[in-house]
Amino acid sequence: MSKVTIVGAGNVGATAAHIIASKNLADVVLVDVAEGLPQGKALDMMHMRSVEKFTVSVTGTNDYSPTADSDVVVITAGIARKPGMTREDLLKGNTEIAAQLGKDIKTYCPGVKHVVVVFNPADITGLVTLIYAGIRPSQLSTLAALDSTRLRSELAKYFKISPDEIRNCRTYGGHGEQMAVFASTTLVAGRPLSELIGHEMPEGDWHDLQQRVIQGGKHIIDLRGRSSFQSPAYLSICMIAAAMGGKPFGYPAGVFVHNDEFKHILMAMETQITKEGVSYKNVQGTAEENKTLAASYEHLCKLRDEVISMGIIPPVEEWRSLNPHLK
Repeated sequence: MSKVTIVGAGNVGATAAHIIASKNLADVVLVDVAEGLPQGKALDMMHMRSVEKFTVSVTGTNDYSPTADSDVVVITAGIARKPGMTREDLLKGNTEIAAQLGKDIKTYCPGVKHVVVVFNPADITGLVTLIYAGIRPSQLSTLAALDSTRLRSELAKYFKISPDEIRNCRTYGGHGEQMAVFASTTLVAGRPLSELIGHEMPEGDWHDLQQRVIQGGKHIIDLRGRSSFQSPAYLSICMIAAAMGGKPFGYPAGVFVHNDEFKHILMAMETQITKEGVSYKNVQGTAEENKTLAASYEHLCKLRDEVISMGIIPPVEEWRSLNPHLK
Protein backbone atom coordinates (compact mmCIF):
# COMPACT_ATOMS: atom_id res chain seq x y z
CA MET A 1 0.00 0.00 0.00
CA SER A 2 1.26 3.47 -0.89
CA LYS A 3 1.77 6.09 1.79
CA VAL A 4 0.93 9.79 1.55
CA THR A 5 2.00 12.41 4.06
CA ILE A 6 -0.10 15.55 4.30
CA VAL A 7 1.60 18.40 6.13
CA GLY A 8 -1.00 20.68 7.70
CA ALA A 9 -4.26 19.45 9.23
CA GLY A 10 -6.28 22.55 8.40
CA ASN A 11 -9.16 22.69 5.95
CA VAL A 12 -7.14 21.82 2.83
CA GLY A 13 -5.12 19.08 4.50
CA ALA A 14 -8.02 17.39 6.27
CA THR A 15 -10.19 17.53 3.14
CA ALA A 16 -7.38 16.03 1.07
CA ALA A 17 -6.89 13.27 3.64
CA HIS A 18 -10.59 12.44 3.53
CA ILE A 19 -10.59 12.28 -0.28
CA ILE A 20 -7.53 10.01 -0.33
CA ALA A 21 -9.12 7.69 2.21
CA SER A 22 -12.52 7.61 0.50
CA LYS A 23 -10.81 6.66 -2.78
CA ASN A 24 -8.65 4.00 -1.04
CA LEU A 25 -5.71 5.67 -2.73
CA ALA A 26 -3.11 5.32 0.05
CA ASP A 27 -2.51 5.21 3.77
CA VAL A 28 -2.40 8.78 5.09
CA VAL A 29 -0.22 10.42 7.71
CA LEU A 30 -1.65 13.80 8.70
CA VAL A 31 0.99 16.03 10.33
CA ASP A 32 0.49 19.32 12.16
CA VAL A 33 2.29 21.27 14.89
CA ALA A 34 -0.97 21.82 16.82
CA GLU A 35 -1.21 19.13 19.47
CA GLY A 36 -4.34 17.00 19.17
CA LEU A 37 -5.52 18.56 15.90
CA PRO A 38 -4.22 15.95 13.42
CA GLN A 39 -4.94 13.13 15.86
CA GLY A 40 -8.52 14.27 16.32
CA LYS A 41 -9.19 14.72 12.62
CA ALA A 42 -7.63 11.35 11.80
CA LEU A 43 -9.75 9.63 14.46
CA ASP A 44 -12.86 11.35 13.11
CA MET A 45 -12.14 10.00 9.62
CA MET A 46 -11.43 6.51 10.90
CA HIS A 47 -14.87 6.53 12.54
CA MET A 48 -16.30 6.75 9.01
CA ARG A 49 -14.28 3.78 7.83
CA SER A 50 -17.04 1.17 8.09
CA VAL A 51 -19.63 3.45 6.49
CA GLU A 52 -17.46 4.64 3.60
CA LYS A 53 -15.90 1.17 3.34
CA PHE A 54 -12.34 2.38 2.86
CA THR A 55 -9.57 0.05 3.91
CA VAL A 56 -6.63 2.45 4.19
CA SER A 57 -5.56 4.05 7.46
CA VAL A 58 -5.44 7.72 8.48
CA THR A 59 -2.99 8.59 11.25
CA GLY A 60 -2.54 11.95 12.95
CA THR A 61 0.76 13.05 14.47
CA ASN A 62 2.83 16.02 15.62
CA ASP A 63 6.01 14.06 14.97
CA TYR A 64 7.60 13.77 11.53
CA SER A 65 9.11 10.33 12.13
CA PRO A 66 5.86 8.49 11.13
CA THR A 67 6.14 10.15 7.70
CA ALA A 68 9.27 8.12 6.90
CA ASP A 69 9.26 6.38 3.51
CA SER A 70 6.24 8.28 2.20
CA ASP A 71 5.65 7.92 -1.52
CA VAL A 72 4.07 11.35 -1.85
CA VAL A 73 4.03 14.49 0.32
CA VAL A 74 1.35 17.17 0.05
CA ILE A 75 2.20 20.41 1.82
CA THR A 76 -0.79 22.48 2.89
CA ALA A 77 0.79 24.01 5.99
CA GLY A 78 1.46 27.69 6.39
CA ILE A 79 -0.39 30.88 7.19
CA ALA A 80 -3.67 31.15 5.28
CA ARG A 81 -4.80 34.28 3.46
CA LYS A 82 -7.19 36.50 5.35
CA PRO A 83 -9.51 39.22 4.04
CA GLY A 84 -7.53 42.04 2.46
CA MET A 85 -4.37 39.96 1.98
CA THR A 86 -2.74 38.98 -1.29
CA ARG A 87 -0.85 35.72 -1.74
CA GLU A 88 2.38 37.73 -1.71
CA ASP A 89 1.58 39.18 1.73
CA LEU A 90 2.39 35.72 3.12
CA LEU A 91 5.91 35.73 1.70
CA LYS A 92 8.26 35.86 4.71
CA GLY A 93 6.42 33.62 7.18
CA ASN A 94 5.48 30.95 4.68
CA THR A 95 8.86 30.76 2.97
CA GLU A 96 10.47 30.22 6.38
CA ILE A 97 8.03 27.35 6.91
CA ALA A 98 8.81 26.02 3.42
CA ALA A 99 12.54 25.99 4.17
CA GLN A 100 12.02 23.83 7.25
CA LEU A 101 9.60 21.52 5.45
CA GLY A 102 12.13 21.00 2.67
CA LYS A 103 14.70 19.97 5.27
CA ASP A 104 12.15 17.63 6.88
CA ILE A 105 11.50 15.94 3.52
CA LYS A 106 15.25 15.42 3.03
CA THR A 107 15.53 13.94 6.53
CA TYR A 108 12.44 11.73 6.71
CA CYS A 109 11.39 11.09 3.11
CA PRO A 110 14.55 11.03 0.95
CA GLY A 111 12.94 8.47 -1.36
CA VAL A 112 9.77 10.47 -1.98
CA LYS A 113 8.38 10.17 -5.51
CA HIS A 114 6.52 13.46 -5.66
CA VAL A 115 5.77 16.56 -3.60
CA VAL A 116 2.79 18.85 -4.20
CA VAL A 117 3.01 22.32 -2.64
CA VAL A 118 -0.33 24.06 -2.00
CA PHE A 119 0.33 26.93 0.41
CA ASN A 120 0.86 30.48 -0.82
CA PRO A 121 2.66 32.14 -2.43
CA ALA A 122 2.94 28.67 -3.96
CA ASP A 123 5.44 29.54 -6.71
CA ILE A 124 7.94 30.75 -4.11
CA THR A 125 7.15 28.30 -1.28
CA GLY A 126 7.47 25.52 -3.86
CA LEU A 127 10.85 26.82 -4.99
CA VAL A 128 12.13 27.09 -1.41
CA THR A 129 10.90 23.57 -0.62
CA LEU A 130 12.62 22.20 -3.73
CA ILE A 131 15.95 23.82 -2.86
CA TYR A 132 16.04 22.39 0.66
CA ALA A 133 14.46 18.99 -0.07
CA GLY A 134 17.28 18.10 -2.46
CA ILE A 135 14.94 16.29 -4.87
CA ARG A 136 14.86 16.51 -8.66
CA PRO A 137 12.76 19.33 -10.16
CA SER A 138 10.52 16.72 -11.80
CA GLN A 139 9.55 15.50 -8.33
CA LEU A 140 7.81 18.69 -7.22
CA SER A 141 4.82 20.62 -8.54
CA THR A 142 2.53 23.32 -7.19
CA LEU A 143 -1.19 23.98 -7.37
CA ALA A 144 -1.21 26.67 -10.06
CA ALA A 145 -3.65 24.44 -11.98
CA LEU A 146 -6.38 25.88 -9.77
CA ASP A 147 -6.31 29.07 -11.86
CA SER A 148 -6.92 27.20 -15.12
CA THR A 149 -9.88 25.34 -13.62
CA ARG A 150 -11.31 28.65 -12.41
CA LEU A 151 -10.97 30.00 -15.94
CA ARG A 152 -12.88 27.00 -17.26
CA SER A 153 -15.62 27.49 -14.69
CA GLU A 154 -16.00 31.20 -15.45
CA LEU A 155 -16.17 30.60 -19.21
CA ALA A 156 -18.79 27.88 -18.77
CA LYS A 157 -20.93 30.25 -16.70
CA TYR A 158 -20.50 33.10 -19.17
CA PHE A 159 -21.46 31.07 -22.24
CA LYS A 160 -24.07 29.06 -20.31
CA ILE A 161 -22.68 25.71 -21.39
CA SER A 162 -21.23 22.66 -19.66
CA PRO A 163 -17.59 22.91 -18.54
CA ASP A 164 -17.03 19.79 -20.68
CA GLU A 165 -17.50 22.02 -23.73
CA ILE A 166 -14.66 24.32 -22.61
CA ARG A 167 -11.33 22.82 -23.64
CA ASN A 168 -7.66 23.63 -23.04
CA CYS A 169 -8.16 26.57 -20.65
CA ARG A 170 -4.76 27.88 -19.63
CA THR A 171 -3.24 30.30 -17.16
CA TYR A 172 0.55 30.46 -16.97
CA GLY A 173 3.25 32.17 -14.93
CA GLY A 174 2.61 33.02 -11.31
CA HIS A 175 -0.21 31.80 -9.10
CA GLY A 176 -0.96 35.33 -7.97
CA GLU A 177 -2.03 38.80 -8.99
CA GLN A 178 0.37 38.73 -11.95
CA MET A 179 -0.77 35.47 -13.55
CA ALA A 180 -1.10 35.35 -17.35
CA VAL A 181 -4.64 34.34 -18.41
CA PHE A 182 -4.53 33.10 -22.01
CA ALA A 183 -7.36 33.10 -24.55
CA SER A 184 -5.52 31.72 -27.59
CA THR A 185 -5.37 28.13 -26.29
CA THR A 186 -9.07 27.76 -25.41
CA LEU A 187 -11.89 26.20 -27.39
CA VAL A 188 -15.52 27.04 -26.53
CA ALA A 189 -17.86 24.39 -27.91
CA GLY A 190 -15.23 23.69 -30.56
CA ARG A 191 -14.66 27.33 -31.49
CA PRO A 192 -11.49 29.31 -30.63
CA LEU A 193 -12.15 31.70 -27.74
CA SER A 194 -9.88 34.29 -29.39
CA GLU A 195 -12.31 34.45 -32.32
CA LEU A 196 -15.30 34.98 -30.00
CA ILE A 197 -13.73 37.87 -28.07
CA GLY A 198 -14.78 41.15 -29.65
CA HIS A 199 -17.82 39.54 -31.26
CA GLU A 200 -19.95 37.17 -29.18
CA MET A 201 -17.97 38.19 -26.10
CA PRO A 202 -17.24 41.93 -25.83
CA GLU A 203 -13.63 42.86 -25.02
CA GLY A 204 -14.76 44.38 -21.73
CA ASP A 205 -16.46 41.15 -20.69
CA TRP A 206 -13.27 39.19 -21.39
CA HIS A 207 -11.24 41.64 -19.32
CA ASP A 208 -13.74 41.36 -16.45
CA LEU A 209 -13.67 37.57 -16.65
CA GLN A 210 -9.86 37.55 -16.54
CA GLN A 211 -10.01 39.61 -13.36
CA ARG A 212 -12.53 37.20 -11.81
CA VAL A 213 -10.06 34.39 -12.45
CA ILE A 214 -7.12 36.35 -11.05
CA GLN A 215 -9.18 37.37 -8.00
CA GLY A 216 -10.91 34.00 -7.65
CA GLY A 217 -9.36 33.20 -4.30
CA LYS A 218 -9.94 36.71 -2.98
CA HIS A 219 -13.61 36.51 -3.93
CA ILE A 220 -14.03 33.29 -1.93
CA ILE A 221 -12.33 34.92 1.08
CA ASP A 222 -14.59 37.97 0.77
CA LEU A 223 -17.67 35.72 0.73
CA ARG A 224 -16.87 33.41 3.61
CA GLY A 225 -13.94 34.96 5.44
CA ARG A 226 -11.45 32.19 4.70
CA SER A 227 -9.53 30.89 1.72
CA SER A 228 -10.70 28.12 -0.58
CA PHE A 229 -10.07 24.54 0.44
CA GLN A 230 -12.41 22.13 -1.34
CA SER A 231 -11.06 22.78 -4.84
CA PRO A 232 -7.36 22.96 -3.81
CA ALA A 233 -7.73 19.69 -1.90
CA TYR A 234 -9.43 17.89 -4.78
CA LEU A 235 -6.94 19.11 -7.40
CA SER A 236 -3.98 18.16 -5.24
CA ILE A 237 -5.36 14.61 -5.09
CA CYS A 238 -5.70 14.52 -8.88
CA MET A 239 -2.05 15.55 -9.08
CA ILE A 240 -0.72 12.96 -6.64
CA ALA A 241 -2.88 10.23 -8.20
CA ALA A 242 -1.16 10.98 -11.52
CA ALA A 243 2.25 10.88 -9.86
CA MET A 244 1.35 7.51 -8.36
CA GLY A 245 0.58 6.03 -11.78
CA GLY A 246 -3.03 7.03 -12.34
CA LYS A 247 -4.54 9.18 -15.08
CA PRO A 248 -2.00 11.83 -16.23
CA PHE A 249 -2.70 15.33 -14.98
CA GLY A 250 -2.70 17.84 -17.83
CA TYR A 251 -3.58 21.24 -16.39
CA PRO A 252 -0.69 23.72 -16.06
CA ALA A 253 1.02 23.08 -12.73
CA GLY A 254 3.81 25.04 -11.13
CA VAL A 255 7.17 23.53 -12.12
CA PHE A 256 10.83 24.49 -11.84
CA VAL A 257 11.79 26.23 -15.08
CA HIS A 258 15.25 26.91 -16.43
CA ASN A 259 15.49 27.48 -20.18
CA ASP A 260 16.57 30.14 -22.65
CA GLU A 261 13.70 32.44 -21.69
CA PHE A 262 12.97 31.82 -18.00
CA LYS A 263 15.68 30.95 -15.49
CA HIS A 264 15.89 29.65 -11.92
CA ILE A 265 12.19 30.08 -11.22
CA LEU A 266 9.14 27.99 -10.40
CA MET A 267 5.93 28.89 -12.26
CA ALA A 268 3.02 27.46 -14.25
CA MET A 269 3.90 26.17 -17.69
CA GLU A 270 2.34 23.68 -20.07
CA THR A 271 2.87 20.60 -17.92
CA GLN A 272 1.95 16.98 -17.50
CA ILE A 273 2.24 14.91 -14.33
CA THR A 274 2.71 11.16 -14.67
CA LYS A 275 4.43 8.41 -12.70
CA GLU A 276 7.65 9.76 -14.24
CA GLY A 277 7.08 13.14 -12.54
CA VAL A 278 6.20 16.58 -13.86
CA SER A 279 7.50 17.72 -17.24
CA TYR A 280 6.94 20.97 -19.09
CA LYS A 281 6.94 22.45 -22.55
CA ASN A 282 7.51 26.05 -23.56
CA VAL A 283 4.46 28.27 -23.82
CA GLN A 284 3.58 30.12 -27.00
CA GLY A 285 0.68 32.55 -27.14
CA THR A 286 -0.06 35.79 -28.90
CA ALA A 287 2.40 38.66 -28.66
CA GLU A 288 0.27 40.28 -25.96
CA GLU A 289 -0.09 37.03 -24.02
CA ASN A 290 3.65 36.40 -24.19
CA LYS A 291 4.24 39.91 -22.88
CA THR A 292 1.91 39.23 -19.94
CA LEU A 293 3.71 35.97 -19.21
CA ALA A 294 7.10 37.72 -19.27
CA ALA A 295 5.76 40.31 -16.80
CA SER A 296 4.55 37.50 -14.52
CA TYR A 297 8.01 35.91 -14.65
CA GLU A 298 9.69 39.22 -13.76
CA HIS A 299 7.32 39.60 -10.80
CA LEU A 300 8.24 36.13 -9.55
CA CYS A 301 11.94 36.91 -9.93
CA LYS A 302 11.49 39.94 -7.67
CA LEU A 303 9.78 37.79 -5.04
CA ARG A 304 12.54 35.16 -5.34
CA ASP A 305 15.23 37.81 -4.94
CA GLU A 306 13.39 39.25 -1.94
CA VAL A 307 13.50 35.85 -0.26
CA ILE A 308 17.21 35.64 -1.06
CA SER A 309 17.74 39.07 0.53
CA MET A 310 15.96 37.81 3.68
CA GLY A 311 18.53 35.03 3.94
CA ILE A 312 15.87 32.30 3.68
CA ILE A 313 17.50 30.82 0.57
CA PRO A 314 21.04 31.44 -0.67
CA PRO A 315 21.93 33.25 -3.91
CA VAL A 316 21.11 31.31 -7.08
CA GLU A 317 24.72 30.31 -7.74
CA GLU A 318 24.80 28.53 -4.36
CA TRP A 319 21.64 26.46 -4.81
CA ARG A 320 23.59 23.44 -6.07
CA SER A 321 25.31 23.17 -2.71
CA LEU A 322 21.91 22.36 -1.19
CA ASN A 323 20.37 20.58 -4.16
CA PRO A 324 22.75 19.13 -6.76
CA HIS A 325 19.84 18.61 -9.18
CA LEU A 326 19.42 22.36 -9.73
CA LYS A 327 21.30 24.16 -12.47
